Amino acid sequence: MARLVRVASVSFSGTGGGSTSEVLERNLKAMVKLLKRAILDEPDIICFPECSPMLGLPNEKMVEAAQDRDGRVFRTMAELAEEGETYIVCPMMERVGDKVYNSAVLIGRGGEYIGSYHKIHPTIGEIEAGVSPGVEPKTFKLDFGTVGFAICFDLNFEDVVKGLTKNGAELVFFPSMYPSGLQLKIWAFNYGIYMVSAYTGEGSMIVDPLGRVLATSSAYSTIISKTINLDYEVFHLDYNHTKFEDMKRKYGSGIELDVIRPEATFMLTSNLKDVTVKDLIREFGLETRKEYFKRALRVRTKALKTQD
Repeated sequence: MARLVRVASVSFSGTGGGSTSEVLERNLKAMVKLLKRAILDEPDIICFPECSPMLGLPNEKMVEAAQDRDGRVFRTMAELAEEGETYIVCPMMERVGDKVYNSAVLIGRGGEYIGSYHKIHPTIGEIEAGVSPGVEPKTFKLDFGTVGFAICFDLNFEDVVKGLTKNGAELVFFPSMYPSGLQLKIWAFNYGIYMVSAYTGEGSMIVDPLGRVLATSSAYSTIISKTINLDYEVFHLDYNHTKFEDMKRKYGSGIELDVIRPEATFMLTSNLKDVTVKDLIREFGLETRKEYFKRALRVRTKALKTQD
């Protein structure tokens, strides 16, 4: 059963240096302009790069400029979320009590605060400047599916993506100050998830669960968007490919079978109105890639015990 969601990523590098108040004012004004442009494409969710309102400030000044949910940054973004009936991911230095986190703040379609992901792996420089590390790979169930976040340096540590997928993430947003490149595709492929990066320069990407890049930003397209279908699953070809013809005979264009080689992997997507991918798995006796690898490990373990 198709679960269509239109995702948007905004590439934004800030508006230059200056005093803290000048930088915040200029950046916020530029973000509003970009948001209004992005909303024209009717996205369900929009993501900005890491620390967008504070870009142009050194780490110590970013920490000093941290805001809470009553601050002007959140209130401005919340008004636009409600106006555009869209979720907004606003990455910023967030003050929570006596701590400051490098956060991805998630705002609802009605302008309400949904929650924050706190960067689990800040850089050494960030920590020395006063940024507290987060501890939880949070996911959020939205009206179209389950989303998660990773921020910049997080991409070097698999505990983040393992925690996100364990918590049900289907779509992970990656606000960052570095472009990520191959690493983003590796996470998408290895863990079978959609990845959307929002980078401060050219090269923000929307990547599918097979590691294929669906869209990339440039100086001429700082806002990218795609409609994706979250009713999908990733499989290994073993024990599954012989069922392709039967599936197509019954459901035709209502299902999509995207095969990639030499990785021996495919993604099944349902565009049907009343049949989900889980229904198809049961009907045709399919085995997901995750379950196949688990079974292979069980068989190996049993073989080792037999040898002993």
